[in-house]
Amino acid sequence: MASIDLKKIYREHYTARDAPAVVDVPHRPYLMIDGRGDPNTSRAYADAVATLYPLAYGLRKVIKDDTGDAYTVMPLEGLWWVDDMTEFSIEDKSDWQWTAMICQPDLVTTVMAAEVIPTVTADKRLPSGHLARVEEYGDGAAAQIIHRGPYADEGPTIDRLHQFIDAGGYRRVGKHHEIYLTDPRKSAPEKNRTVIRQPVSA
Repeated sequence: MASIDLKKIYREHYTARDAPAVVDVPHRPYLMIDGRGDPNTSRAYADAVATLYPLAYGLRKVIKDDTGDAYTVMPLEGLWWVDDMTEFSIEDKSDWQWTAMICQPDLVTTVMAAEVIPTVTADKRLPSGHLARVEEYGDGAAAQIIHRGPYADEGPTIDRLHQFIDAGGYRRVGKHHEIYLTDPRKSAPEKNRTVIRQPVSA
């Protein structure tokens, strides 16, 4: 039986330092749910998070039962954006659109997910299972940095990341991307560790 730890395989994409750096992130399968609104007050976002974890574990169980392979469930991630990204503000989240997601191994296919998601949704009575899907996503070239502490205090870290991007002659493209290395359901805000990533182009 093989044991797969994607965080180790994709180490440079699931670790970051205080100093910003540019990485290249290829497309990978993700379990995803889309929504809109402030994640701090949105019922839709809370429901998405409450749905993604059981689905991720359900997919893992099917893989293990079918192949004998086991893997570590990856951390929660989020894509965040507004219609006009020049107006994207960490202070005003009311118009944010988002995709809550969890990276999956290549063993998880869209066909498998289409079969497993409805079953797990019904068994667990998941609030947003009908919105879930598996789809490939990749940031491509992106700058990233680590943030330690509450999500509400991310502003200065994001500013440093954007300054690094501008100073390097890059242009910000795509969606603001966060990877929650500490489980937001369990960790105290001051202990949060978050990879903050911004896709870029030359």
